[in-house]
Order: sequence, then C-alpha cells, then structure tokens
Amino acid sequence: MATRVFIIYYSMYGHVEKLAEEIKKGASSVEGVEAKLWQVPETLPEEVLSKMSAPPKSDVPIITPNELAEADGILFGFPTRFGMMAAQFKAFLDATGGLWRAQQLAGKPAGIFYSTGSQGGGQETTPLTAITQLVHHGMIFVPVGYTFGAGMFEMENVKGGSPYGAGTFAGDGSRFPTELELEQAFHQGKYFASIAKKLKGSS
Repeated sequence: MATRVFIIYYSMYGHVEKLAEEIKKGASSVEGVEAKLWQVPETLPEEVLSKMSAPPKSDVPIITPNELAEADGILFGFPTRFGMMAAQFKAFLDATGGLWRAQQLAGKPAGIFYSTGSQGGGQETTPLTAITQLVHHGMIFVPVGYTFGAGMFEMENVKGGSPYGAGTFAGDGSRFPTELELEQAFHQGKYFASIAKKLKGSS
C-alpha cells in the first residue's frame, strides 16, 4: 500500500500554492508515496475577494474535514495574518472536532509551510502558533529542522522559511517564491514523505 501524503493549503494570492506545488513534487519523488494537493474552503464572499484583487482559485479540489483521516501524513500550508494562520485555515481546523473526538488523526505525522508579508511578519510565530492544532489532535510534528543544509544559512539574499518548515515572503503581493525557497519546499516534501513512509512501515 502506498503512503498517502496530503498537502492541504489556503492561498489567497498564490504564494502558498506555489510552495504547495513544489512540496508535492518533493513528496512524489519518494518511491511508494502518493502525494495529493487539496485546498480548504474559502470563507470570504466573492464580492470581498474581488475588492481585495484576489485571483480566481485554481482547480485543486476542496477537502472536507473527514477526508483528513484518509491520509498517512499531512502538510498544512497557509499565509499569516498578524503572526498566526489565516482565518480560512483556522475555520477549517475548527471543523475537525469529530475527528478529534474519535482521535482519528492521532499518531499521524504533520508538517507546516507558510507565507508572510515581510521578514518580521511571522516566519516563526505562524508555524509555532499552528502547532497547538496538531498537539490537540495528537499528531506528530515533523519540522524540516536544518536538514536543508547550506540553504538554511543563506545570508546574501532574502529567504523565507525556518527550521519549522518552508516559507516565502509575499511583500506587496508581487514577490513570488525564489528558486531557493522553492528548493526548500521540494526538500520539505521529500523529507516529510520519507518520514511518513517510515512511520507507516513501522506500524
């Protein structure tokens, strides 16, 4: 049986989606792993999104809370809002009470990736505060740590991400993930998938 890795994200302007796509490539590069992209439901009406100049959503399927139980490992991605995950993603996790009561996510590995508007905008606080969601479900947090090697120590160029997971800076919205940020996202997907595969194999 293949190890099923779900990459679940919310992306208003496409920055987190770019990371998600690269993470999927990394996870899919591990033999015996099936990686799938999912979006969480939008909570804002179209009128508001239009005023915010948000582009149309991609055709990546929308996940329901109960479908989380089908995964062997899950990577969660979201933009920051004041140093924490966006409300759209929090609303989705708030709807997982049934899974929590049945402990259906307990013991599953989980990782986090994210986007912030600036260098001081929450590259560490966003994943750090999101870990509480994983803890209450009994999930096993798998950080990328410093396994990305030299890329973690880049000082000459602006680079998102941290030991918590892959990240990018959106700036005013016009900046998209750099090659180095995408490389870290690929690495996170590959590294996480290998851990998920090992955990499934040992169960």
